[in-house]
Amino acid sequence: MTGGASGADPAGGAGGGVRARVRTRDGWAVQHAVLTVTDMTGTQVLRAEADDEGVVRGGEPLAPGAYTVIATAIGYAPAASTAMVTAAGRAELGTLVLARQGGVELPPPGPWTIDPMHSTVAATAQHLGMTSVHGRFTEFGGRIEIAQDPEKSSVEAVIKAESVNTGNDMRDQHLRSGDFLNVETYPDITYRSTGIDMAGSDRWTVRGHLGMHGVVRDVDLDLTYLGSGPDPWGGLRASFHATAELRRSDFAMNYNQVVAAGIAAVGTTLRVDLDIQAVQGESLPF
Repeated sequence: MTGGASGADPAGGAGGGVRARVRTRDGWAVQHAVLTVTDMTGTQVLRAEADDEGVVRGGEPLAPGAYTVIATAIGYAPAASTAMVTAAGRAELGTLVLARQGGVELPPPGPWTIDPMHSTVAATAQHLGMTSVHGRFTEFGGRIEIAQDPEKSSVEAVIKAESVNTGNDMRDQHLRSGDFLNVETYPDITYRSTGIDMAGSDRWTVRGHLGMHGVVRDVDLDLTYLGSGPDPWGGLRASFHATAELRRSDFAMNYNQVVAAGIAAVGTTLRVDLDIQAVQGESLPF
């Protein structure tokens, strides 16, 4: 898949029929879109499919005159336009833009690999009921599968529990112990989505199973899609932000030292913040 229009015309060349590019609003190719051309009586005179680059080239020469062109693709709202066919029997349609169904935008469909070097998995807990302790996990990976129907998309991720880092070695060792994560027995924290619901034009609720400390619970992620674009290494990246709130007791982590004033030293809830960059493809390019 490639980005917006370049100086050359990939849909150009000799011959009749139609020439067009089909793109998303942010300039990425819509694979296998279908163009249907009808004359002014409503009779279909041509039907052509875009290739992997979203380019349509084809069809027999058409009689000069005005035609209606309808572009369709799974997961996108249809778009109609009027085209004029020249004496050469061809309509040059330029770039046709399709919007996601319901106005929702997502990256191009297909596999995406989470890039841990440019992503953050962080958690925040209260300490002594007054201040916040911030931590993050430094080792993780995963895969996102964007479907033609966005609500059929999925995500899987694995976090290495021992990679927890709060900036305090003594505290980190305690978090890795049996009082909390028990990393020797449960080295991995896993997440696997079970469904995705649209919550807005760029917001989603990801439903899934979180496995941690030997317990699996249903956990929802509030997800925002931040956009996509090319990177310096020739790839395509997409960015997401997600949040969730967890209760330690739901994952059998019940340790809670209480100070003399009766205040829990460590809060019972955690706020999780995910800032994720994913690279298009089955693996990272480096």
